[in-house]
Amino acid sequence: MTEEISTTLDLSVAATATDMTQTAESDTMTSSSSRGIQFYFQCAVVVIGVVGTATNALILYALVASKQHKKHVLIVNQNALDLFGSFFLTITYSLKLCNIYLTGSTGYWLCTLLLSESLSWSGIVGSTINLAIVSVERYLKIVHRNWSQKYLHEWITHSAAAFAWIGSVIYNLAVVFPTTRVIHGACYPYAFWKNRAANVAYMIYHFVSFYVIILFIFIFCYWRILTVIRHQASVMAGHSIDGGSSTAQTQFSHMETSVIKTMVFVSTLFAITWLPNHVAVFLIALNPNTSFPVSGYYASVFIAYLYVSINPFIYATKFDPVKEILLRMIPCRKISGQDS
Repeated sequence: MTEEISTTLDLSVAATATDMTQTAESDTMTSSSSRGIQFYFQCAVVVIGVVGTATNALILYALVASKQHKKHVLIVNQNALDLFGSFFLTITYSLKLCNIYLTGSTGYWLCTLLLSESLSWSGIVGSTINLAIVSVERYLKIVHRNWSQKYLHEWITHSAAAFAWIGSVIYNLAVVFPTTRVIHGACYPYAFWKNRAANVAYMIYHFVSFYVIILFIFIFCYWRILTVIRHQASVMAGHSIDGGSSTAQTQFSHMETSVIKTMVFVSTLFAITWLPNHVAVFLIALNPNTSFPVSGYYASVFIAYLYVSINPFIYATKFDPVKEILLRMIPCRKISGQDS
């Protein structure tokens, strides 16, 4: 979704885009220092793409090596989607740095699939959908335990994981193809709308669907989970007549603390890292002729992918077998273990 920023920007201030070298009017060209800033921001996006690819690949390896990948399908799916998005983000911005002149069908497909960032954002949109599914699954298993044991079958979980991929790809490609053009060797994705109202309506829909609603799902599901855990802890406290009950109460207390930390961290991190990107979208949608700097968009992408790089550790490292695999990969721990 956010990839239309850079393109709409290219149309409104064409001289500030990466296709500057093909623009005939020298009076519209930005200063070399401005282009230099954009270049460094693009390099920063490539770096965060590499980091996101490495972290998600690492967690995926740990999940498979610890035999947890079959037990936690949605967590594996989360890492796979983030890995997909980060990998294609790296490829996309590496190509942008090369400033390729696009021609023929090859140039068109490079534009619609890579330079438009549609593949990288397909992974991220799917990742966002999957995050909501993970929250709902935990909510059902804890708040409605009996119902989930009866109706939440394994095939439903796999279908939900597949939906995150299919729905995301269809959503992004359905928008990129009719709104993207290659003009004079330059790629203009998400730029050709029927009218301005359609563009604004799409951005509002995307903001509500993949930011507001997702945050609501996070807060609602984790708050209800926390309420149930607190209720169970109070019940155990009322029947605490032996050491076993005391131990169970302690376990509920630890669960409560873990849920609070997860709820606050996930919701806050998601809200902070994705807000700049959505703000950049609205600035362009509401005023297509704005001189909003391209570097501002690149900065918002960098911040958003910080969440993608951190996200795999939020969920996967909750599992002790995964943590053990990761700890074994630390050289200093191996040396200290041999010495002991």
